Amino acid sequence: MFTGIVTDTGKVVETTPRGDSIKFTISPSKKNYLKDRKKGDSIAINGACMTIENIKDNKFEFTTVNESLSKTNLGDLIKGSFVNLEKPMKMHESLDGHIVQGHVDATGKVFKVKQLKDSWEFYFEFPAKFRKNIIYVGSISINGISLTIAEIVKETPKSIVIKVAIIPHTYSATNFQYLKLGDRINLEFDMLGKFVMRILGKIK
Repeated sequence: MFTGIVTDTGKVVETTPRGDSIKFTISPSKKNYLKDRKKGDSIAINGACMTIENIKDNKFEFTTVNESLSKTNLGDLIKGSFVNLEKPMKMHESLDGHIVQGHVDATGKVFKVKQLKDSWEFYFEFPAKFRKNIIYVGSISINGISLTIAEIVKETPKSIVIKVAIIPHTYSATNFQYLKLGDRINLEFDMLGKFVMRILGKIK
């Protein structure tokens, strides 16, 4: 379980295809980021929950299987890519974002980026079938970041576009600073909203 508050960014230093899976090696930006981690622990990579397979020299390895590659943007990662990292939350810690499971629901793409004087507006497009999972000023996880939907900009039978506002801290502390038009992003919709929709029979 996560909160959507990114605690570091990591750089992809190696990718190793293995059949229908890929083994990744990540180097966190913070030197001691992995000191309380061990083999078998979970960690969120761009909001997708993965299992640490090995830790050495402040680098860690994990394998993403075909199921996750097909549902996330992890398959787009290449050597030099930057990812958002978050360790699982502890029960005694404050919930500063919202409840994030690390189970990516869909991918979307960067539709537009608007730089303001002291902040940024990011626009994301994703399939319209997920329109019932979002509400105005509701929570959403994008690349593992807990964000608030500032506006539902456009809805068509095929797609929906939302806007989120990004403050300087979030921009500099996450991989949003590297996003460009057309890049794929991971989306996880609010868990509580999904339960409501399930109870009402609106989603399977």
